[in-house]
Amino acid sequence: MAKALMFQGTGSNVGKSMLVSGLCRAAKRRGLSVAPFKPQNMSNNAAVTTDGGEIGRAQALQAMASGLQPHTDMNPVLLKPETDVGSQVVVQGKRLTTVKAREYAALKPQLMEHVLDSFGRLKQAHDLVLVEGAGSPAEVNLRPGDIANMGFARAADCPVVLAGDIDRGGVIAQVVGTQAVIDPEDEALIKGFLINRFRGDPRLFDDGYALIEKYTGWRGFGMVPWFSDAWKLPAEDALDIATPRRADGLHIVCLKLSRIANFDDLDPLAQEPGVRLTMLHAGQALPADTDVVIIPGSKSTRGDLQFLKGQGWDEDIRAHTRRGGAVLGICGGFQMLGRVVDDPEGIEGPAGATDGIGLLDVQTTMTDDKRLTTVEAVHVPTGQAFQGYEIHIGRSEGPDRARPFAQVAGQDEGAISADGRIAGSYLHGMFRDDGFRRAWLAGFGVSHGNASYADTVETTLDALADHLETHLDIDALLACAR
Repeated sequence: MAKALMFQGTGSNVGKSMLVSGLCRAAKRRGLSVAPFKPQNMSNNAAVTTDGGEIGRAQALQAMASGLQPHTDMNPVLLKPETDVGSQVVVQGKRLTTVKAREYAALKPQLMEHVLDSFGRLKQAHDLVLVEGAGSPAEVNLRPGDIANMGFARAADCPVVLAGDIDRGGVIAQVVGTQAVIDPEDEALIKGFLINRFRGDPRLFDDGYALIEKYTGWRGFGMVPWFSDAWKLPAEDALDIATPRRADGLHIVCLKLSRIANFDDLDPLAQEPGVRLTMLHAGQALPADTDVVIIPGSKSTRGDLQFLKGQGWDEDIRAHTRRGGAVLGICGGFQMLGRVVDDPEGIEGPAGATDGIGLLDVQTTMTDDKRLTTVEAVHVPTGQAFQGYEIHIGRSEGPDRARPFAQVAGQDEGAISADGRIAGSYLHGMFRDDGFRRAWLAGFGVSHGNASYADTVETTLDALADHLETHLDIDALLACAR
C-alpha cells in the first residue's frame, strides 16, 4: 500500500498544480512509482484518459511527470462550469449531472465514496500518491461535506503540507490565518508549510519565514522562487494563459471566451518562434494586423456566442475575412462559425437557438450524448496525419461539410469554406502533433526547425523538478508521507 502526502493551498491558484507536477517528477527520479491525485477539481480544461473518461488538465500533466498515462482515478470529481452559478459534474470520468452551486453541497457527501474508491486503487498500484487540494482549507464555510481539502484528508488519514503564495502579498497572514480558522483536528494533519512564487532575493523574507514558524509551530520546508518557464507547461486555469512577447511572426489571435475550454490547444503555437500569439480579452478589438483568428472550445457554446457578439468580435471577424484573413474554429468555436446553434432540450442552458457568425454553412444541434475519445486523423488540405481527441456534445451538418477538415476512421470531420480560408473542427490537441503543426503553419508561409513540443514539456518538467530540488527539502517532505 502506497504512502500519500497532500498539498493544500492558502487560496486558489497559489501554484499547487505546478508544485505537485515538479514533486511527481522528483519522486519518479528517486525510483518511486508515484501517481497524482486530486479529489475534486474545477476546470473547463480537461484531458481524455486512457480509460475513456476525462480529468483536469493539471492531473494529466502530473501523470506525465510521473511517467504514467492519465487515468480517471487521478481526478474522480471534475466540475466543469457552464454558467456563473452551475457546473457539469463529472464522476470518475463520466458526466453525472449538472447542478447549481447551492445544490452541489447536498451532492458532495455522495461523492466521497467515489473519491476514496479511486484513491484506494492508486494506493494499491503505486509507492507514493501526491494529492492536490482545491481552493483552501481556510474556506471553513465549505468544510461540512468537504471532499476537496480537509474533509478528504481526514477521511483518508492523509498528512498535509500547506502552500502559500508570496507573490500575492500577505503570505504571513495567509498561513497563520489558515491555522487560526481551521478545526484543531484538521490542523493536526498539517506537517508544515512552504512558500511559493518568490521574486527577488529570498533572504529578504528570512524574518517573515521565521515569524510563520513561530506563530504556527509548523516546520517550513522551503521557499520556491518564481519558475520562469512555467508558461511552457499546459495551464489548467484560463488566468494562467501566458504567451511570449514577440514583435513579428505570423499573428494568430485567439478569442478569450468567458467559458473558454481546452485552451491548452494553443500552447504549442505559443512556443513557435515564427508565431506571435495574442489572447484577445474582453473589451479589446481584433488587431488590424491579425493573420489568423482562432475561436477556441467553450463549455457553453451559445453563452459564449452571445459573449463574443457582445464584444463586437463577430463584426471584427467578418471584416478580417473580407481583408483575406483566415479563421479556425475548434470544437465550440467550430459550432459558433456556423449559421445557428440549436439546443432544443436545454442541455447547456435554457432551450433555444442562437444565430452563429455565419461564416460556415453548417448548423449545430446539441445532443445529450457526449463524444469523448482519442483519434487518429488526416488533415485533408495537407494530407498530414496527426493525433488528437474529441470532447464535445452536438452534431454539425450542412453543405460545407462536403469539404472536410480531416478524415477520421474513413469519415469526414469538420468543415472548410469554399474559398478555403474558414475552417472548423471538433478535434482538440492537433497542434501538439509536431508534423501537423509544421504542415499547418507552412500553409501560412511559416518555416521553422524540428522542435518537438513533447520534448519541450519533458525538458521543462525536469527543469521544474531541479528548481524544487534546489529550494525545498524534498527528502523531508516525502518523509511526511504515510
